[in-house]
Amino acid sequence: MPQPTDIESSYVWCRLLASVLLMTVAGVGMYAIMVVLPSIQLEFGVDRGAASLPFTLIMIGFGFGGIFMGRLSDRFGIVVPVVIAAFSLCLGFVLTAQATTLWQFALIQGVLIGFFGVSATFAPLLADISHWFLRRRGLAVAICACGNYFAGAIWPPVIQRFLEAVGWRTTFVGVGIFILVAMLPLSLILRRRLLPGVPALVTPAQARSEAMPLGMSPNQVTGLLFIAGLGCCVAMSMPQVHMVALCSDLGFGPARGAEMLSLMLGLGVISRLVFGLIADKIGGLRTLLLGSTMQCFALLLFLPADGLVSLYLVSGLFGLFQGGIVPTYALIIREHFPAVEAGRRVGIVIMATLFGMAFGGWISGAIYDWTGSYTAAFVNGVGWNLLNVSIVCFLLWQQRRGWEADARRGEHTGHPA
Repeated sequence: MPQPTDIESSYVWCRLLASVLLMTVAGVGMYAIMVVLPSIQLEFGVDRGAASLPFTLIMIGFGFGGIFMGRLSDRFGIVVPVVIAAFSLCLGFVLTAQATTLWQFALIQGVLIGFFGVSATFAPLLADISHWFLRRRGLAVAICACGNYFAGAIWPPVIQRFLEAVGWRTTFVGVGIFILVAMLPLSLILRRRLLPGVPALVTPAQARSEAMPLGMSPNQVTGLLFIAGLGCCVAMSMPQVHMVALCSDLGFGPARGAEMLSLMLGLGVISRLVFGLIADKIGGLRTLLLGSTMQCFALLLFLPADGLVSLYLVSGLFGLFQGGIVPTYALIIREHFPAVEAGRRVGIVIMATLFGMAFGGWISGAIYDWTGSYTAAFVNGVGWNLLNVSIVCFLLWQQRRGWEADARRGEHTGHPA
């Protein structure tokens, strides 16, 4: 069993690399369906809305599965959910390749790919890596979260190339086998577990009060973070989901929109690393407030932007501002809750961000249908973003009250709080 000296050792950096690779490999479960969507629509003879059902079920499974896999990770360690994910993803891709109807395809994607597959390689991995870092915890969580963006950059062109060469069914079988071969050896690197309750892992915020984080019950804080995550990601989804359509409406064509989306996600990787470094200096809540405020500012800049250059610039700014927000929730959980609850609570909050992305993408399209433009959709995103900012400000106020109470107790007892 490892000792506190393992924290931020050379082994831990290898563990972080393995976690990034696992998230990158398993991320194909999210991105493959986007590439094969036209093929699925053609083969099963359905419209675009019906063909999008598998992706919706993947996201729902991803959200709920994150809580289940987080509980497994808290109890048995991260290896158990990762191994389950490896076999589930492999089986899911192989069985999907045999599907003869859309409902079979969608059900397999939602259960095996979403609930038991990719869900184990995001929130649980973020929570796990946070246990192994103290001074550089924010940076470590940010680096780990980059695996999701790496998957988005790597897998779509790979899937497209094989799809054109051998078809989507053979491609899915090959992807399933590759996942199993790649993930099982990587999971062996994560076998080591920390001693529960190692003092070196307890942050000052946790030491003050894990029973009443931020002066509230644990479930109250988790609930507020859930709403905050929902709000920020409803706002975040507006440019990400509708950028291609927006550029098409403005006469620039879908290719320009795809370039802007790629720029946004690419700069999102830089954003995650920078925000991780900032979080190590000022803490998770302040970093979340900074990122949310900057995201809101970028959303407002989209309102007057209607030229090609201005849209590229605002897209780049949006990517730099929003990319580091989601991983910060994992850091906040680790700062204010016991380590043994990290996997479950991170899974709950990450589920909120996924639901926010799904709902935000839909409601933005619905508002466009109602109004005939994206102006009201951007305003709607700003409103949800302000909800997020208000919750974070309240939590920061609660945190300050706790610090002031600690200082008063220190004055009365003659000892530092």
